[in-house]
Amino acid sequence: MDTPPEIKEKELVRESTQDHLHTGDTQTTQNDKNLNISDSMASSRTVSASPTPLRRMSTRGRMRSDVGSVLAHHSSVGDAASLASIDRPPSEEEKLPASKIYHPLSFPVIALLMPASIFGVLARLGLQSITTFDERSIFPLAWVQAGGCLIIGFALGMKEPFGRFYGPLYTAVTTGFCGSLTTFSGWQLDIFTSWINGTGAHRDWFRDAIDGVGKTVFTLAISLSAVSFGAHLSTLIVPVCPALPPPSRWMRYMLSALGVCVYAAAFPAYFRLPAAYRHEATAALLFSFPGTLTRYLLSIQLNPRLKLFPLGTLVANTFGTALLGTFQVLQSLPAGDTLSAHSCAILRGLADGYCGCLTTVSTFAAELDALDNRRAWLYVTISWLTSQILLAVILGPSIGAGHVARQATCTY
Repeated sequence: MDTPPEIKEKELVRESTQDHLHTGDTQTTQNDKNLNISDSMASSRTVSASPTPLRRMSTRGRMRSDVGSVLAHHSSVGDAASLASIDRPPSEEEKLPASKIYHPLSFPVIALLMPASIFGVLARLGLQSITTFDERSIFPLAWVQAGGCLIIGFALGMKEPFGRFYGPLYTAVTTGFCGSLTTFSGWQLDIFTSWINGTGAHRDWFRDAIDGVGKTVFTLAISLSAVSFGAHLSTLIVPVCPALPPPSRWMRYMLSALGVCVYAAAFPAYFRLPAAYRHEATAALLFSFPGTLTRYLLSIQLNPRLKLFPLGTLVANTFGTALLGTFQVLQSLPAGDTLSAHSCAILRGLADGYCGCLTTVSTFAAELDALDNRRAWLYVTISWLTSQILLAVILGPSIGAGHVARQATCTY
């Protein structure tokens, strides 16, 4: 039976409509694919244009610092274990094999802290000596803090290459050398000396306050900038740094033995060299390693226990500042009660050696850079206020009552 013309016309219209819809669906699917490809390309461009590994965003949306990104091997930089890792030798977080991981208290680690402490103290005393002169523009401790913070920032960025070569060398550079080169207690005593005009400068109380605030603000600014600059320099060196073969077993034994011998040589140097060198350097060398070891043990034991801020570094810095204030009182007794030259040299050695190595600005600045803003401000405020209060309690009554001089009266 023939189909009526009206029905044929309707069927042709229906088929053409379906063909048109099918073509439209195909084009829509193709467009969706193109959009997906474009989105993926844009995403890849966004990833490639993202900050370098040492400038990542933290989980709170804050731009993470260089040091914070270096420590971001853990789930969060705010993790207490991440902050404690500043002092520890490279571990599995740096993706090292088990054969290259050293326990924080192993003998190779402790042995290399000995010469590093010696060289750190010598560098600090040398820098202070050559930067102390009349009409200077920058106070001497600024050079000391800047140098140590620059080196520790660089070493933090090189932690993985250090670990692949020889892990204890990292702790020797950061905890040993940089921690002994910089001094938190010396910084705090310098600030307190400005408050009381301990140098006897011709100025009023307002200039005394300006001097103390300036040493506070500029030391923090210089130290934090130096840490970040050092970490930035490491990003330029790591890609081109050759992978050095690790030292052999006998070479590792030799390094440990040499480290012990270097520190042991400080004892004959104190007794055999002229007595004039004792208060200048040799007495400080005797107490350098004990100060570094005390700080290192406090860091290992206490830093992982508190997430808010590094408790071990806080205890080391404040305790060392209190000790330095006590030694300053003993060195500033009136003329009739002055100590012997030998006692004065030992006190000077305890101040420069033990207190100088027990307290540190380099690790302190690296920890500040790794903390988020709120905890960093809390950490620096507690550290600064506690130290100044301790010095006021120890030095204030003695100076106010006239029992001690504002400057050291020891004779060598």
